[in-house]
Parts: sequence; C-alpha cells; structure tokens
Amino acid sequence: MKLFHLVMWRMSAALIVILTCWAVLFYLAVMEEVNDEVDDSLETYAESLIVRSLSGEEMPDASNGSNNQYFLYEVSESYARAYPRISYRDEMVYITEKSEKEPARVLMTIFQRDDGTFMELVVYTPTIEKFDLQRAILGWIVFLYVLLFLMILAVNAWVFHRNMKPLYHLLKWLEDYHLGDTSVKLDEKLPIVEFRKLNEAINSASERSHELFEQQKLFIGNASHEMQTPLAICRNRLEMMMEDDSLNEKQLSELMKTHQTLENLTRLNRSLLLFCKIDNRQFSDVRTVCLDKLFESYLEDYKEAYSYRRIRVNVDEQGCFRLEMSESLATVLVTNLLKNAFVHGKEGGEISVRFTSSSFEIADTGDAPLDGKRIFERFYKGNSAREGSTGLGLALVKSICNAYDLQITYAFQGGMHVFSVSMN
Repeated sequence: MKLFHLVMWRMSAALIVILTCWAVLFYLAVMEEVNDEVDDSLETYAESLIVRSLSGEEMPDASNGSNNQYFLYEVSESYARAYPRISYRDEMVYITEKSEKEPARVLMTIFQRDDGTFMELVVYTPTIEKFDLQRAILGWIVFLYVLLFLMILAVNAWVFHRNMKPLYHLLKWLEDYHLGDTSVKLDEKLPIVEFRKLNEAINSASERSHELFEQQKLFIGNASHEMQTPLAICRNRLEMMMEDDSLNEKQLSELMKTHQTLENLTRLNRSLLLFCKIDNRQFSDVRTVCLDKLFESYLEDYKEAYSYRRIRVNVDEQGCFRLEMSESLATVLVTNLLKNAFVHGKEGGEISVRFTSSSFEIADTGDAPLDGKRIFERFYKGNSAREGSTGLGLALVKSICNAYDLQITYAFQGGMHVFSVSMN
C-alpha cells in the first residue's frame, strides 16, 4: 500500500469516528435544548392547573385548543409515596384537536390537597418529530463528510506531490542503484532538513558499501583463484585417473577416498567464503521470505535422499514465519537445519517441525544431549560427527541468525534435539 493511500485511509477512518461522535453529541444537545424549553412550558402550565385546583377555581377544559391537554385524577397515598412527585417522558399520544397520534412531551406530577387527598396531574404537549430531526442531521453529516473528504483528498494530493518530490527521487535512485556504483549521488542541499540528512546518510552509506564491496571483490577473487582452481584441477585429474582400466581395486578405492576428501575440502572452502559474505552482508537479494513455504519446497528432496534412514517427518504449521532477508541465506538456514536433523537424527526415529508467525522449530530423535555451549562453534563436530562433515553447518546457521537479529537456541527435551529460531 502506498503512503498516500495509507494516510487517506486513516484520515477517512478518523473522520468517520469524529463526525459520528459529533453527530451524536449535536443531536443530544439539540434534543436537550428542545426538551428544556418544552419542559419549562409544561411546568408553567402544570403550576397554573395546580393553583386552580388547590384554590377551588373552575378547571379549564382538558383540551383548550392549544394542543396542550391534561388529566387530573385522585390517587392513593401508597401510590403517591411510591412514585416521584414530578417526571418527564416522551411518548405517542392522541391529540383530540387533530384526531391523530403525535409525539409528545409528557409531565406527570403528584400534589396533595388541603383535605389530605393526593392528586396526579398529567400534562402533555406535542413536540418535534425526532425521527425527522435524525434524518436531517444524518443527511447533513453525510454531505459534510463527503465535502471534507474530497477537500482533504485534493489538499493531500497537492501536498504530497509538492513536498514529497525528494522522497520519490530517492526511491527512484535506490531502484537504479547498484552496489559499487558511485557515479551518481543524491542532492545534499535540499531545503527540508529531514530529506537533506537522509540523502547525506545514504550517500555516506553507499560510499562505505563501495569500499567494502571492492575489498570483498578482491578477497573473493584471490580466494577463488588461489583455492578453487587448484582444487578443481586435482578433482579432474583424479577423475581421469579413476577412468584408467589398468587400476586394480585397491588403487581405485584409494583414489575414490582421495576424491571424496577433495570434495569435502571444496565444500569447506565454499562454506568459508559464505561466512565471509555473511559477515560483510554481501547479499543483495533481500526480500520477504516465508520460511515454512521454503521448507516445504526442499522437504521432499531430503526425504528421498535420506529415505534409507527411515525417519518420519511431522510438520505443524501454525502460522507463516515471514522474514526480510536474503533468500539464498534463508535457504541455507532452512536446509542446514533440515540436513542436520536427517544426518544426525536417530535412524528409524522422528523429525518434528513446527512453524508459528514468529518462530521455527525443528527437533530430531537423539540419545543424549549435545554441548549447548559449543554446538554452534565453527568446526565443532562433537562425538557423533559423520564422515565428511565440515562442522560448519550449525555455525553457518548461527551466523545467519546473528546477521538478521534472530535468536537460535538448542535444547534436549523428551529425547529429542530441539533447535528453535525466533525473532529477538
């Protein structure tokens, strides 16, 4: 969602709440004022009727042509004691003069005559149609909201396009920027302080990145030339020698062992180079990665590759664990933990995997706990190391977690080695 759309959506939601509260308060204030005026009129009329009744004067007609009507009747003392002396309410009453029902304001009061009898006086007068008032207020509120919304939309569109030009230029610059490219720099003389500081920080960061990039390119190039090439030559020569039909079985076996050792050395070299890239954050393929989806894409391949170990795999997906990170490093993170479970898990045992929105946990069956303090050290293999293991798999996982502020823990619970990755 764009920033403009997000701001407009939030402002619209805030306006709906504010205008709704205002409409309710406005309606209550209007009705309070109307009822107050009507109540004053009813009180005056009721007082004149009570004075006439107490003085023994002749009472006026119940309907006097002004739409005001009253009823006066005697009530018991217990009734008089149980009800308040004066009360107001709204109800629909029949107006004799108009021969129809209309909303009215009703006053009920109880007074005592000189002879000790209690009288109840009910006075009512027609009032405004409250439903009509509600509809009128709602109509004006809708009109006001639409008018304000269109005005705010127009003003914000003008403000955004006027004042956010440096931000759009910065985004375009970042889209076109390539690591090591220092030919085009951002303008550091902008009138807006925040954008000026942002451009200065990005220019400084790009310069540092360029320096690190050049250093790493030099290191990686030298390492690749000095190590990978000789290793590849040795492997090729061994493969050519293994194709010689004159070799006996023992010689061929020794060559195969040597070839496997070179394979292990090649993997070790690749791992060390990967460590170097991670430590220097030399990965540009950062995106939103869902670890459970990534895990599913590799699970079947590992099941097939290690099917001879007869390990059962149970996956419990309680949520999608999303992270902003390099997809290639996310793959290394997931596959190293999965491979570790298959390789070091008990044959015929079980692998249990659980995903939540903020964590990833993988457990494999084991006989005894590992050294939790050293399990993530480089080249640490422990007592159950497999042939060909470099001792760098879990160390790589730890390094990746540190690079992206993730926490990885190990525990031995219920006869299972449990590795858990979560957000700090």
